[in-house]
Amino acid sequence: MTSALGTAFEKWEGLGNDFIIVELPQPFDPERTRLLCDRHRGIGADGILFVDRSGPHPRMIVTNADGSRPEMCGNGLRCVAAFLATRMSTGNVTLTIATDAGNKHCIVEQADGQFNVAVDMGAARITAPLEVTASGKIHTFTTVDVGNPHAITFDSGYTDSDIDRIAPTAATAIPGGTNVEFCRMIEGQSRPRIDVVVWERGVGRTLACGTGACAVAAAACEANRIRFGEPVDVALPGGTLEITVDTQRNIRMKGPARRVFRGEVMAV
Repeated sequence: MTSALGTAFEKWEGLGNDFIIVELPQPFDPERTRLLCDRHRGIGADGILFVDRSGPHPRMIVTNADGSRPEMCGNGLRCVAAFLATRMSTGNVTLTIATDAGNKHCIVEQADGQFNVAVDMGAARITAPLEVTASGKIHTFTTVDVGNPHAITFDSGYTDSDIDRIAPTAATAIPGGTNVEFCRMIEGQSRPRIDVVVWERGVGRTLACGTGACAVAAAACEANRIRFGEPVDVALPGGTLEITVDTQRNIRMKGPARRVFRGEVMAV
């Protein structure tokens, strides 16, 4: 919605992965996106989600904080589903959202201002391993496409400083870039758990990545670390998502979304 002053927006977050949501059919130019996502001179966000409700299904377009346009965003998709649900009903809502990675079926549970969203994310595709030379060593990543690309390692020996050195190189090692996930299997839980640190292309370290959690679970199933069809808790710095991968590699993601505040982007 626009006015003489500017464009209405809502700020949402999913496990600390935060977004500006606006109802516009096309993204802002990259410079304006970078300004609005700036945490000191703008609203502050990991990206902007543009929602167009003019078609048969509402459409989500994602732009990263650097102005680039990824194919998908799992945490963003949950936020958009909850954003749309507030305009449709006060109860549970089922809807389909069009994205650059195809249509995604969503179920939104809402009660007392709280939102929990389940999303059918489609099928994961295991692609060729990625080898990256950084810090004088060769690092090998499993690569998984879940509508956007991910490079994944289950080597638990990486320290925080290792990640900050290696992740930028891995993220730019293929045309168009890739998200990078550093994972550790956690034993002794009531159900499988994987701890994950995420480096998102176009953003850097983030508190969470929904598609990354999906890709990690798919890679774990492929490597027989967990069983297909078995729910797994993917624990990210911002919180935990429940991911289930079936034998056809179809993925269901379930997790929260939260509205933070509303405002207006001033015309510039």
